[in-house]
Amino acid sequence: MGRNTRKRRTPLATKAIAASAALALGGGGLIWANFYASAHEENSANQTKSAGAQIATIQCPDVGQKLTKVPNRARRGVDRELANLDKQISEAYARLASTRRAQAGDPGFVDNAILGPLKSKRTAALDRIGINIRRVGGKAPNLGKFAGCRGMAANPNTNDGNAGGGQNNDGQDQGQNNGGQGGNGGQDNGQGGNGGQAGNGPAAADFINIEDVQPNSRNLPNGLAANGDGGSTGSFTTNCGTNENENRNSDNVIVAPGVSNGAQHQHDYVGNQSNNAFASDEDLANAQTTCQNQGDKSSYFWPVLRIQDGSQDIDQGQPGGGQDGNVGKIVEPAEAQLKFVGNRTSDVVAMPKALRIITGDAKSFTNGLNNANTSWSCTGFEDRQVTDKYPICPQGSSVVRTSNFQSCWDGQNIDSANHRTHVDFVEADGSCSNGFRAIPQLQVRLVYDVQAPQINNGQVQNAFAVDSFPEQLHKPITDHNDFINFFDEDVMNEMVQCINNGEDCQ
Repeated sequence: MGRNTRKRRTPLATKAIAASAALALGGGGLIWANFYASAHEENSANQTKSAGAQIATIQCPDVGQKLTKVPNRARRGVDRELANLDKQISEAYARLASTRRAQAGDPGFVDNAILGPLKSKRTAALDRIGINIRRVGGKAPNLGKFAGCRGMAANPNTNDGNAGGGQNNDGQDQGQNNGGQGGNGGQDNGQGGNGGQAGNGPAAADFINIEDVQPNSRNLPNGLAANGDGGSTGSFTTNCGTNENENRNSDNVIVAPGVSNGAQHQHDYVGNQSNNAFASDEDLANAQTTCQNQGDKSSYFWPVLRIQDGSQDIDQGQPGGGQDGNVGKIVEPAEAQLKFVGNRTSDVVAMPKALRIITGDAKSFTNGLNNANTSWSCTGFEDRQVTDKYPICPQGSSVVRTSNFQSCWDGQNIDSANHRTHVDFVEADGSCSNGFRAIPQLQVRLVYDVQAPQINNGQVQNAFAVDSFPEQLHKPITDHNDFINFFDEDVMNEMVQCINNGEDCQ
């Protein structure tokens, strides 16, 4: 297990966003208004209908992030139950979205018909998690307190329209600083509507013209010239294509091993070609790779980008696609740049085989911002970065998604129970804390040639969005990226040598 008692560095520079969201996203949890408070007042029928319409989605505690100590022998069973919890939320969200008329007429409908049954199902799943842990001699925490869920507005906080652009801790391991403007999250499609081709986003308020974003609004990974003594200034680039062969599935072998459709959204895969929920480390180590350097069998994967222009893709009626609210035409990146860079204060060490890293949080909209790590921009404007918005790029400019991964490793574990505590982001001075070691930092830059969406009368046409869990409403803040290291040992050593010697290799 990874160290769990240390101070956690988060990828989010909270001061940049929390100023406008402090009432809604604070203290490690979420505080949402009671939308049915007016239901018990006299002559409140109209207020109740309005309140019911405000419930855009369902927010539940993310149990997986709280399970930092799970015995290895219990993890497979625990992961299955965590995936079951996700499925339960999605089913409850689907019922929420399909019963708007009933909600408007009955102030207790959501509590009684949706949230109550969901709590019962979650309680049973949480009990099974405890059984899995105790069965192998582990000590199960009190999970029952995480069973309850609540309705959540599309606009959980009153945003002042300018969340600012504070700087993060470091130019390489960039956290999330808000370079965009606030918005209502997109409840613009009628009562209870969340916009989008499938009715679950994105909405007009999820977009911003990149030319309206202030330059230098985030501390960008613009090189390591200021490293100082002891820094590792080199880089190693691997070319693995753009998923020309359309290798996709809605599994996630890191978070939900052994569970088909564990992600409930489609991933693009480059590099390793055997990545699915049932792949063992041996399968991955022996797989084919799309990387030009055949010594790189690592798996790189991210949620697909879709154009919601009224069309459908091959997964229209399938899990991970239309069945989970992910609709529209999947767009392959025009460019996929995979680069590993060094550390500002020290040399880097080799990453262990099968190391797993997830950056960003697929549930940031309902979880809060603690693990969010998104970066959206446009070619020619990459000094302007947005996090809670999708960019509208001018003619001739392409959409850019950038992910910078954690680059400190605990020196022992290739994964952890919550898939986060074995790796970390650097401190403000670029160093690794708590005895962690600097490893090459993966930076993924994806470029998409997509037509700019049009916004008219508060409605968005030809929107693009990343796939998401249904209840996350395709918010840009939920973007994330995944990596599993399967570099050949010799190539990994070459990478480390290049970076530590200040060379640029590929």
